[in-house]
Amino acid sequence: MENLDALIVKIANLVWGPWLIFALVGVGVFFTLGTRFLQIRKFGFILRETFGRIFTKQSEIKGEGTLTPFQSATTALSSTVGVGSIVGVATALAFGGPGSIFWMWVAAFFGMCTKYAEITLSIAYREKNEEGHFVGGPVYYMRKGLNSKFLAVWFLITLLMNTLSGTMIQTNALTGNIIHYLNISPDVVGIIVIVLVGLVSMGGITRVGKVTQTLIPVKVFLYFISGIIVILFNITKVPEAFMLIITCAFSPVAVGGGIGGFAVAEAMRYGAARGLYSNEAGQGTAPIAHATAKTDHPSRQGMWGVVEVFIVTFVLCTLTALAIITSGVLTTGESPNILTALAFGKVSPILSYIVSLSIILCAYSTIIGLSYYGESTVNYIGGAKLGKAYRYLSLVFIYLGAVGALKIVWSVGEIAIGLGVVSNIIALILLSPQVFKLTREFFTSKENLNANIDYRNENN
Repeated sequence: MENLDALIVKIANLVWGPWLIFALVGVGVFFTLGTRFLQIRKFGFILRETFGRIFTKQSEIKGEGTLTPFQSATTALSSTVGVGSIVGVATALAFGGPGSIFWMWVAAFFGMCTKYAEITLSIAYREKNEEGHFVGGPVYYMRKGLNSKFLAVWFLITLLMNTLSGTMIQTNALTGNIIHYLNISPDVVGIIVIVLVGLVSMGGITRVGKVTQTLIPVKVFLYFISGIIVILFNITKVPEAFMLIITCAFSPVAVGGGIGGFAVAEAMRYGAARGLYSNEAGQGTAPIAHATAKTDHPSRQGMWGVVEVFIVTFVLCTLTALAIITSGVLTTGESPNILTALAFGKVSPILSYIVSLSIILCAYSTIIGLSYYGESTVNYIGGAKLGKAYRYLSLVFIYLGAVGALKIVWSVGEIAIGLGVVSNIIALILLSPQVFKLTREFFTSKENLNANIDYRNENN
């Protein structure tokens, strides 16, 4: 068994070698240049078109779709604003050192445009399923845009691996936090989570959308406020933390308190990998949720991708990293599962409970989102009935995640994500002319740019 575990970790390290990191960042650079730095040039407009429309009623939104743009975004965020923003950052720091956060930022900056491109294509090539709901994502733009069954099948296999291993990762983190505070068996935790997830996932995408649009803002608010309190408590150490992040990103500097030097390659590897796991840029999963959105133009929904990466990486992941580094808990050798809770607990035991509650809510909502992604995958292969059967299969993997080993579970997830990223990157590059065309079409049309401004004013 130990040999198998070592083999899985070795494969994960091979998949997430320098070649994939450069490819992942490279495609982000490509779309950043192709859209003329959209994430900077149009950032104010993007915020108005996303957050500025959160409370718009579905009946008042132009275009076709199953969910509101906000519901689609929160369904996508249910898997992005999750354990990756908390435990994922902690594992990056533990295995890659403080420098990993810098490379997480770099990947995220360019990843904003990668995710914009994915979502734009998912809307452009979406279709209605047999139940009348809009469906889309990489498989659809690979098949319809490129006529490539090979890439579509490749992505389907890795996506199925990703959703199942991701379910295990989330349950593993959730279980670790619960048993840290309560003397409960992992088996019992697994069964409880199965029941709670089943109550939502069995209701399909409409129930998932309704739950996530309520749950996501609550968990983000709780975690954000708690994190700000921790950082303010350690405010004098923040400049030193930023300096440590930048220094360790370019040299194997030893960190005080007994931590040895981290190699630059390890910092890049864990920063990019955990960054992708948290914001999903290039991964191809979030576009599946966004394909359900009611919108009048692919680029309008694509802007949610820019916002999602910004919130997840530059706000929440940075918050987690600063809390852990400034509190000094990185030197304790504790499991990454509870590292953030320990950092918050140094300020107040109440905050420790809040971060654990945030992790539990994050993991729960992420499992729900992953369940829908997996269902969509199987639905594409064998129809709606087989897709519904997947809901039961995902419940089995919830239990396996509750009793699994952390590093092995993460490594399996990394293998699936990495292989899926490769097929998605190929499709994105080949379909980039369509992305650039839609972007020019949207941002050069006064009707598109002014429609929602007038529209918002009518609702105010």
